[in-house]
Amino acid sequence: MEKKVTAVFDIGKTNKKFFLFDKDFKEVHKEYISFDEILDEDGHPTENITALHNWLKEVFNRILHAEEFNVKAINFSTYGASFVHLDEDGNVLTPLYNYTKEIDPEIAEQFYKKYDNDEELIRTSGSSRSSGLLNSGLQLYWLKHAKPELFKKIKYSLHLPQYLSFVFTGIPLSEFTSIGCHTSLWNYETKDYQDWVYKEGIHKILPPIVSTETSLNINYNGKRIKIGVGIHDSSSALLPYVRSVKKPFVLVSTGTWSIALNPFTDTLLTNDDVKADCINYMRINGKPVKSSRLFLGNEYKIQVKRLTEKFGVDKDYHKTVAFNYEVYSEIIKEFHYAFKWESFSHPTMPEKTTYYHNNFEHAYHHLMIELVQLQVESIKRISKIQEVDRLYVDGGFTDNDLYIKLLSHYLRGMKLRTTKASLGSALGAAIAISDTKLNSKFLKKNYALKKHVPFIVGG
Repeated sequence: MEKKVTAVFDIGKTNKKFFLFDKDFKEVHKEYISFDEILDEDGHPTENITALHNWLKEVFNRILHAEEFNVKAINFSTYGASFVHLDEDGNVLTPLYNYTKEIDPEIAEQFYKKYDNDEELIRTSGSSRSSGLLNSGLQLYWLKHAKPELFKKIKYSLHLPQYLSFVFTGIPLSEFTSIGCHTSLWNYETKDYQDWVYKEGIHKILPPIVSTETSLNINYNGKRIKIGVGIHDSSSALLPYVRSVKKPFVLVSTGTWSIALNPFTDTLLTNDDVKADCINYMRINGKPVKSSRLFLGNEYKIQVKRLTEKFGVDKDYHKTVAFNYEVYSEIIKEFHYAFKWESFSHPTMPEKTTYYHNNFEHAYHHLMIELVQLQVESIKRISKIQEVDRLYVDGGFTDNDLYIKLLSHYLRGMKLRTTKASLGSALGAAIAISDTKLNSKFLKKNYALKKHVPFIVGG
């Protein structure tokens, strides 16, 4: 008997994944692939959009003909800050420019000078200042002024999730989570595009905005299917928490970047938030998600490599070190900041790294104390306005015993839970186009929810 399923394409920078979920959001099928990057006209590596397009079609057409599945709906989750530009015939005009690409600094400077109060633009758009394409709105400005002949050919510029939807529907659309993910396009104060978008005529190539929960009933290859409009992956990963947890919480998504997300803030970014590098993501209803970023995983990797070399231990030895209260007490008794960071700067940071210990375990504990203190600062930066007593942590650091125990200790006023959200944004994309109501048991059942209590000082 055919199993009714929702299909999701979850497109990351490295891995391209495809999932099928049953009515209870249980994964019943998955496959993934990766493609070699190609070069754009400036020699910068970027996504092979043609290979991606062909893979989407091949996988979906194959699944439609599989006897064991009855696909009722499909949605798309992808990384942000990426546009696909189409001509009037719906053909792709340019490479899918990589958000790591830097542009002519004179054009970036021209943009911020032209719309001179850049601090106000940053504050109301929830986007940090950039000289590259991480702010995808700047890409549109760059194309208009650096490649005017090409820009004239653009009929529509689609955010990547909406392009994937377009591949199956042929209908160009925009939606909130992609517009609002640090693009410099959206004004959270006026709930409309920024003034510069209209002054530059950029709005003419941006398709109509629809709700993220919108789906289109399309006759695809003779089969009636509900096709979603796509969703930005960070907003998608947050959605299962928002739908199933009713009390205010902060979610910390850990990995190379550690991103603290507060979807319950009612205020816009302040100038102090901007100076602290806070940004906004967007919920599917258009409300801002106050966020702070920390390059924690990257810094951890750098410092652990140095400790490994200094103490001559195996490169994976750090994974075996468990929290030791006696070691912690010894370090904290006469604490000195020891590490000079490579990925960011901080007022407590010394001019150079000093190793105060003669063994790996002590030095590693010292490192984690300092990193977790930075993490705590990042969390408090986005949640101090109101009482938030729930903290969820997912991603790579959930397996780090020191990180979790220290975080629980320093945030004793918050109830800390870790989750194994391996499906992440894919599950959120499936939920976005579903009518199913989630309850508080959803995380426990689907995310391996685990409670943590602070260690007892002196015991």
